[in-house]
Amino acid sequence: MQNIQFEIKDVELTYLDKDIFSISRLAIHFMDRIGIVGPNGSGKTSLLRLLAGELEPAKGKIHRHASFAYFKQMETPDEEAVDPKVLGKLHVPDLEKGISGGEQTKIKIAQLLADYNEALLIDEPTTHLDQQGIRYLRRELENYYGTLILISHDRKLLDQLVTTIWEIRDGQIHVYSGNYTDYEEQKALEEHQQQEAHEQYLKEKARLEAAAQDKKQKAAKMMKGAKASARKKEGADRRLATKPKDVSQKAMQKSAKAMEKRIEQLEKVDAVQHERAIQFNRSKALELHHSFPVMGNQLTLKAGDKILLEEVRFQFPLGKKIAITGANGSGKSTLLQAIYQRQEGLEISSKVEFGFFDQLAYQKKSDETVLSSLKETTDYEEGFLRSILHTMYFKGNDIHKKLCHLSGGEAIRLQLCRLFLGSYHILLLDEPTNFLDIPTTKALEAFFEGYPGTIIFVSHDAAFIENVADHIYDIRDKNIMER
Repeated sequence: MQNIQFEIKDVELTYLDKDIFSISRLAIHFMDRIGIVGPNGSGKTSLLRLLAGELEPAKGKIHRHASFAYFKQMETPDEEAVDPKVLGKLHVPDLEKGISGGEQTKIKIAQLLADYNEALLIDEPTTHLDQQGIRYLRRELENYYGTLILISHDRKLLDQLVTTIWEIRDGQIHVYSGNYTDYEEQKALEEHQQQEAHEQYLKEKARLEAAAQDKKQKAAKMMKGAKASARKKEGADRRLATKPKDVSQKAMQKSAKAMEKRIEQLEKVDAVQHERAIQFNRSKALELHHSFPVMGNQLTLKAGDKILLEEVRFQFPLGKKIAITGANGSGKSTLLQAIYQRQEGLEISSKVEFGFFDQLAYQKKSDETVLSSLKETTDYEEGFLRSILHTMYFKGNDIHKKLCHLSGGEAIRLQLCRLFLGSYHILLLDEPTNFLDIPTTKALEAFFEGYPGTIIFVSHDAAFIENVADHIYDIRDKNIMER
């Protein structure tokens, strides 16, 4: 007991009469490294808030036996002083000159690590954080002597830092040993075992159904034979003539009913549901014939007086998925904006239509529904639109939600659907995985795989880049070079 830092006992959490999850008992020990995963809305942040004492359960108790610090995802950093040496390591500029979202995250990390606590509760620390900042965070947490409870959509970070996964699923906490890759392998094994059990269930059900049908047919045949035999025996005692066959017939019927009961008693095992591969069909009108539809020719980019790119040359190939990486403030988003606005120094065909992803661009206050808004902007059939929305986790009645009632995450998912279904030659996506959970990020990877056009995107998600990018261009020292 002395090593237990947090204990959750008989806890139930509800929100607006909806059950979020229930936990009979879970204990967190000193030096545990726990990653919490699950889809948006499953209760990951709520679980962290329960541990931190910021949220009270509807039932049950949280026992805390450790000092801890809590890193909140969307909270701006405090105005308290931060060690300049730490800010230097994180490459945060003069705070008086204004800072980006990524630089705010770095300040929050510096404040989190300024004082020692026995446990750290951390909610999505890599949002807006560049690879340099992620590497710093990883090194600090690898060397941290204490307990770590981490929510993250960064699969590589989970692989590097945690030794246990808590998955929130169907209102329960499912515990898996190992890091995120180990968890995925165990989930795959569970699915394999479920599929084998499903196939065995179908096989046994078919065997019993065939045997019951055979007994019924034999009973019916006996009945027919008994009647024919009785008609032939004129003057004989018909009751005595048919009695042995009646007994056999009833035995057959009884056996058939027993088998039908066994079928009812079989434990049903559902088949594993896999999403079908997505394939976006494009009209001939959207085809481009230039091998390099976007080219830089002595391009210079500035942010105020600061030069981001200086007289650079590059060629982005047609039909490829092109990742742009670099440190916070290096010019990645500025380059996407320059391409979208066809800035001087870029050679782009006048025929090109761009689709641009902006996380805050599609929060409409409209009574239009999710499905109807898609139907108005594309020629795809409704069945395909429904499947696309389902893939992006608009399930059941979600497709009939009004746009004015969508959450920020739902608005982002809908905007991504609109872009991939739209009549564009090239998609420009600036940090499309920010605020997406891991399942939705994987769904976006499926969109990339099924999309035949060109995609130029900015991301700090190493696993996402590794899974989807055909080419990676890095911005560094006012230049852009392919890795």
